[in-house]
Amino acid sequence: MPFRFLTAGESHGPGLGAILEGLPAGIPVSAEAITEDLARRQRGYGRGARMQIEQDRAEIMGGVRHGRTLGSPVLLLVRNRDWEHWTRVMQVEALRDEEATELAALAEAGNRRAVPVTRVRPGHADLAGALKYDTADVRDILERASARETAMRVAAGAVCRAFLRELGIDIWSFTAEVGGVAMDPARATRSREETEASPLRCPDPEGETAMIARIDEARSRGDTVGGVFEVVARGVPVGLGSHVHWDRRLDGRLAAAICSIPSVKGAEFGLGFEQTRRLGSEVHDVVTGVGIDPATPPVPGFAGPVRRWLHATNRAGGLTGGITNGEPLVVRGAVKPISTLARPLPSADLRTGEAVETAHYERSDISVVPAAGVIGEAMVMLVLTDAILEKFGGDSLGEVRDNLHRYLDRTLARSGRGAAPGGHGRVAAAADAPAGEPGAAGSGGDD
Repeated sequence: MPFRFLTAGESHGPGLGAILEGLPAGIPVSAEAITEDLARRQRGYGRGARMQIEQDRAEIMGGVRHGRTLGSPVLLLVRNRDWEHWTRVMQVEALRDEEATELAALAEAGNRRAVPVTRVRPGHADLAGALKYDTADVRDILERASARETAMRVAAGAVCRAFLRELGIDIWSFTAEVGGVAMDPARATRSREETEASPLRCPDPEGETAMIARIDEARSRGDTVGGVFEVVARGVPVGLGSHVHWDRRLDGRLAAAICSIPSVKGAEFGLGFEQTRRLGSEVHDVVTGVGIDPATPPVPGFAGPVRRWLHATNRAGGLTGGITNGEPLVVRGAVKPISTLARPLPSADLRTGEAVETAHYERSDISVVPAAGVIGEAMVMLVLTDAILEKFGGDSLGEVRDNLHRYLDRTLARSGRGAAPGGHGRVAAAADAPAGEPGAAGSGGDD
């Protein structure tokens, strides 16, 4: 069974759900670990009031027994605490006459939740979605188009994180730019733990201070700001993806996953667009042969130094020809300013087609870049899980791991230098990034 995942639920409905199908048995999974990633998604300077209302907690409803996956579909649930304020507006059952009368009375009295949404927001899915799905109330569209849905992507990604960790793969993200203010890799002195504890999850303290000032400026104007997040995956084996068809290229699959995140309008790998401004000799990564990467610790459970194919630089971001090349995978997402503004732009009314002075306003954030990075992690983990299972297969974690290690031993045997002591040449995940490493992994750096 191919790996796949689905999410369901609305922003102000009873809850959100996700189902993951095709995961092998034996993956250690806990609700606490999933909830930890959900909390990371909710934090970040510039987030709105909804983050104070919701305290997302995952419930594992199926597919796990005694802390390990069973090989059956994994079902996850996150309940919306704000649902109690929307029970009539978002009622699942058809409204009885008296309930419809009650809702109309609430709208007449000025209850903003009960008033049908007709003034479409520029930059949002409001107009296109309402016309596509033939509705006169944009509430039908915005509830699912809301980034609230991404809570379940993060929950699903957290399950994949547990799987990938067992294979020595580590994924992390950080904020690289907000409101036109970019971090400086030379000032990226924070450790991973320090970065996670910072307001914007940025490794550059000085740059983060300037980013916060831009957010404050936008808030004072009733506006919003975008930015760039970077996701780095270490320990990814060579050979995931393929060059043989457009839809099997891993860079294309990752780009689609990143660009599927609400508000993300672009994706790049390694140096990305910077490559267009350099000569070929300044772009391509020289292959230096098989060796030991001192930054890569041994795989848990296997002794001996890590040996793998090495490159002098990682300007390609770990992908060549649509295939992973064994270097860290580096992907960035460009986040536009979100489209719900405290001082709304002019727009038009869906029902009348006439211009209105202000679009609809829904409780909103000023900046979501740190949260978008956590969602980006989840999307990368979901794609990598699919690619790992596609390449190596297996109905249990042990079978996948054995298949992976045999394959990696063969890739080193081709070099004539053999595998690492213990019979495994596996690339393990790097530990917490040392000071400055986030910039070196990407963000326009060469290393």
